[in-house]
Amino acid sequence: MSAAEYIKNKYGKNPADCTDREVYEALLAMTQELARQKETGQGKKKLYYISAEFLMGKLLSNNLINLGLYRQVKEELAACGKDLSRIEEQEPEPSLGNGGLGRLAACFLDSIATLGLNGDGIGLNYHFGLFRQVFEDHLQKELPNPWMEKVSWLERREVSYPVRFGGLTVHSRMYDVAVTGYENRTNRLHLFDIETVDEGIVKDGISFDKEDIRRNLTLFLYPDDSDENGRLLRIFQQYFMVSSGAQLILDECAARGCTLHDLPDYAVIQINDTHPTMVIPELIRLLTERGIDMDEAIDIVTRTCAYTNHTILAEALETWPMEYLKKVVPQLVPIIEILDDRVRRRYPDPDLAIIDGQDRVHMAHIDIHYGFSVNGVAYLHTEILKNNELHKFYQIYPEKFNNKTNGITFRRWLMHCNPLLADWITSRIGEGWKKDAGELEKLAALTEDESALSQVQDIKHQNKKLLKEYLRRTQGIEIDDHSILDIQIKRLHEYKRQQMNALYVIDKYLEIKGGKKPSRPITILFGAKAAPAYVIAKDIIHLILCLQELVNHDPDVSPWLKVIMVENYNVTLAEKLIPACDISEQISLASKEASGTGNMKFMLNGAVTLGTMDGANVEIAQLVGRDNIYIFGKDSETVIGHYARADYHSRSYYEQNPDIRRAVDFLVGPELMAIGHRENLERLYRELLNKDWFMTLLDYEDYKKTKEQAYRDFEDRQSWMKKMLVNISKAGYFSSDRTIEEYNRDIWKLS
Repeated sequence: MSAAEYIKNKYGKNPADCTDREVYEALLAMTQELARQKETGQGKKKLYYISAEFLMGKLLSNNLINLGLYRQVKEELAACGKDLSRIEEQEPEPSLGNGGLGRLAACFLDSIATLGLNGDGIGLNYHFGLFRQVFEDHLQKELPNPWMEKVSWLERREVSYPVRFGGLTVHSRMYDVAVTGYENRTNRLHLFDIETVDEGIVKDGISFDKEDIRRNLTLFLYPDDSDENGRLLRIFQQYFMVSSGAQLILDECAARGCTLHDLPDYAVIQINDTHPTMVIPELIRLLTERGIDMDEAIDIVTRTCAYTNHTILAEALETWPMEYLKKVVPQLVPIIEILDDRVRRRYPDPDLAIIDGQDRVHMAHIDIHYGFSVNGVAYLHTEILKNNELHKFYQIYPEKFNNKTNGITFRRWLMHCNPLLADWITSRIGEGWKKDAGELEKLAALTEDESALSQVQDIKHQNKKLLKEYLRRTQGIEIDDHSILDIQIKRLHEYKRQQMNALYVIDKYLEIKGGKKPSRPITILFGAKAAPAYVIAKDIIHLILCLQELVNHDPDVSPWLKVIMVENYNVTLAEKLIPACDISEQISLASKEASGTGNMKFMLNGAVTLGTMDGANVEIAQLVGRDNIYIFGKDSETVIGHYARADYHSRSYYEQNPDIRRAVDFLVGPELMAIGHRENLERLYRELLNKDWFMTLLDYEDYKKTKEQAYRDFEDRQSWMKKMLVNISKAGYFSSDRTIEEYNRDIWKLS
């Protein structure tokens, strides 16, 4: 049945006479029916990918692409006077993730289904997600981000489990989202919720009673943990997720014939970062409850669970005070103590213990000791884990450590978000790249083909015009589609160094005011949310918004330089920004970004990377060659050495470099003080001058020089188009299909 017929049967009228909302709901229902037809229980062994985040993005078009229906439906609707891109705008974006961690999990689910593997996701059904970002008075304000509707992708299941906390028992409810593979099977994302949750308790932005667990448990992703109740709530959430998930896993495996003694033959659990770590002691508890002795239960779980490390940042390697665990999950405390005692008996080094001298539980240590695999997410990241951050663990478990460089799904990040480029690629090298991204290598043969280069340039400009229209319509923002689009979109964190880009904006503003104008206009775009309690990150947003006000309203400067910070950056905005980008800012301090996946999305869409030798930038540089990427900054060994010796002092760079001094002083100068808030600007000024933990000023001079070189090179249009095409042709390695094939080959071993 065609989409038009389906719509007519549903409403008793032609699609042309339906509202956009009616068309959207009909397509959603049709897609869900078709997805169900591709579900299969095939496979004895099943993967369970547990993650606190799944940043899925809108699902309608992605599912239509994977089901092979997108072009047909688009044409049918067009014949009825309906525009599928406008229909898509009816769909709210699921508020189930924050940044790269959650987006990676979404890409992985897509690839697992595309490769026909038996694997589902397990997470939480957050009602308000992280938050909806709005800008008021040049400051970030957080509001709830409701996304659940009466008609949605969520399907309520008759699956519920008791979850016992200290002094409280709740009952979870499972909701499923269909995960379609590209021309393959449908898997599931299982999201657990609690039916007593009360959205009405949220007052004054995103504040709520953090102690009322029955009513608040699944309201927000990463609730504010600046106080004890917030930290306890995070533990409540994590345990609720893993307890519900563990009970589901055991039930499903038993239904497939598992005796529990042979659980590793039926299940493999991938722990995505440390948030789901409590699944290890919880599974041990459940197995002992079912009659398996402690020694065997520990052995079973250790052969079932695998751990992905996403960071070397201390604040992201979770530790919880034992007193917190005693309050929230007292039933796990004796098991964690047993696990710690076993480690201490075997390895007397206190750095390897699970419970440290301050009575804090190190979640990553549980994962490493009691899982069978530990993987990093880019070559450099894994080497740093092995040689520095987790070196003592690597010495005792070398066989557990392995690298799995991250990837992205080309269905969403090229076929969906950049159909102009996707169709051009197909016209040049055929359809094969859609299933085997390595075939993009064939495009390298076109780097001397002037017509091909001209077409790629034209596609980039068309995408700039599409972005211009979208930002004008949705955010009231004006951009120049003939300017260089220099874009930094990612979570706001000091290590990602949006503050360095902002200092460059100041530098360039002052240059233009002094009469030194660039060869062509430059538009520097930011998109980022800062965690509500991350004060300095919010100060950086304040600085960028003040610069936006100052620069864009200065008649001497605005024809040459624009600063834009898009509001409420999310997957939908990324899908518009990435195809239009010329220069991709990947400027984290070397050694701090585990991988990055935005760098891969930009590369795939023909942007050229400006970045440090950090994360997957290392592999991008190896693939495209140094002529097709702009690398600056100190390397990871130098940075790690500075931390080890504690010999980096930002003030010395400030005093020695007049450009740095001028830009930093501008933060507290009269121009910005007339626009912004003294408290925020002075705090950021002091941070850069007296601490600068992520070494902004260390790399600033090289950053400026390299960025200026990229701007100059952009004017050699023929050479720049070759750089674009080389980047696209080498992006195939970063397909999440490749990443998942490696996970399955080396870790999961699904049949």
